[in-house]
Amino acid sequence: MMEKSTGSPAAKVALVTGGAQGIGKGIAAGFLAANWAVAITDIDPEAGDETASELAPHGEIAFFRGDAGVEDDARSCVVATLARFGRLDALVNNAGIAGAPRTPVEALPLEDWDRMIRSNLTGAFLMAKHAVPHLRATRGTIVNIASTRALQSEAHTEAYSASKGGLVALTHALSVSLGPDVRVNCVSPGWIDTSSWKKRSRRKQEALRPEDHAQHPAGRVGTPEDIAAMVLFLVSEGSGFVTGQNFVVDGGMTRKMIYED
Repeated sequence: MMEKSTGSPAAKVALVTGGAQGIGKGIAAGFLAANWAVAITDIDPEAGDETASELAPHGEIAFFRGDAGVEDDARSCVVATLARFGRLDALVNNAGIAGAPRTPVEALPLEDWDRMIRSNLTGAFLMAKHAVPHLRATRGTIVNIASTRALQSEAHTEAYSASKGGLVALTHALSVSLGPDVRVNCVSPGWIDTSSWKKRSRRKQEALRPEDHAQHPAGRVGTPEDIAAMVLFLVSEGSGFVTGQNFVVDGGMTRKMIYED
């Protein structure tokens, strides 16, 4: 377990898994801008240390190295967050494998299926399992980060789609089990450009084309800030009557009917 932290405690505390890069890093930055303290957990110590240092000027942040899909790590990350900040108000289950080779189902190795499910779905269950007692104490919230792939698919993406669909189902199951003490919701991002939110050694500007933006009724590809804005709404008092829901944040792309010429 590695920690990097600075500053003084804020009023509320969020734990963001997979918070060292990409959408998770954007969510962590959003919490800091809203004056929350943030713990991030990630399997990449280089990215975690870098993000903690980069975001430290903006608020109280701590990095704990761990794999959400391993129960001892999940438990330890929650314990470390409580030891560091004294409370937990929001858990954001963002960690997971972002994609995988497109393997036909008849050739998909069981170990690849198991790895995807463990990382993307079991990790969220384990984090919730160990965070719930502390979230009950603060009447806190859980936000799961799924994907539009929970609702539509490309060929040969069975493991990824199943893992994200499972997150949507886990969301409504937890909301019923934990209500009214803990609200649980889900965000399903669409096409999000995370190129500038990766660690420095992997950071490069994605070459987005006008036609990439034009595929979206909103007129552009999404950013991590778009997902962070929805997460911050879902942990706010303004969403106090919202639980068990999946919010698609995709610039309208999944609503656009496409026919091949």
